[in-house]
Amino acid sequence: MTADRRIVLASGSPRRRELLARLGVPFEVVVSGVDESTATATAPELTVELAERKARAVAALRPDRLILGSDTVVEIDGRILGKPASPAEALAMLRSLRGRTHRVVTGVVVLDAATGTVRGRAAVTAVTMRDVPDAELAAYVASGEPMDAAGAYAIQGGAAAFVTAVDGDLDTVIGLPTAVVRDLLAGLDAGVPTAATETGP
Repeated sequence: MTADRRIVLASGSPRRRELLARLGVPFEVVVSGVDESTATATAPELTVELAERKARAVAALRPDRLILGSDTVVEIDGRILGKPASPAEALAMLRSLRGRTHRVVTGVVVLDAATGTVRGRAAVTAVTMRDVPDAELAAYVASGEPMDAAGAYAIQGGAAAFVTAVDGDLDTVIGLPTAVVRDLLAGLDAGVPTAATETGP
């Protein structure tokens, strides 16, 4: 891989940085800062659309690179939950999820800024939460962690104590399904190792 093919992660999420690092390829981070409002109906379409929007915004700044965009939402009862706008909304989201199973959807897009080639896909994982008491939910919201997470919880953080089952790829819930990233980067001279040589746990 030549230096100008280095991957650019169009996200400021430390969780996505950690997951991408597991693939063992060099990358830099450029935050897109795009408007995430959309009228798209389904969660998979929404996440891929927003991931592409982020990638295109960063491609203007890195025209010779491979741009990786990603977006995560939670879906329950046909409602799509992004990041909460307030602690009260975070608490309401968590109350809607407790004692039930919901879907976490993460869309990934790889944009070759040099050629305009776009590859995208959404991954879905089902997550079940126990019936968490209000006091626990309130304490979690007070920690501040829910404010930067879709559905108002971070499974790799304090909300791990709420989850009783994960049906699918945990990376999807954390925010970047690495198997999907590897597939999308295949053939794009990104220097991504095969699964057998992937670094990290």
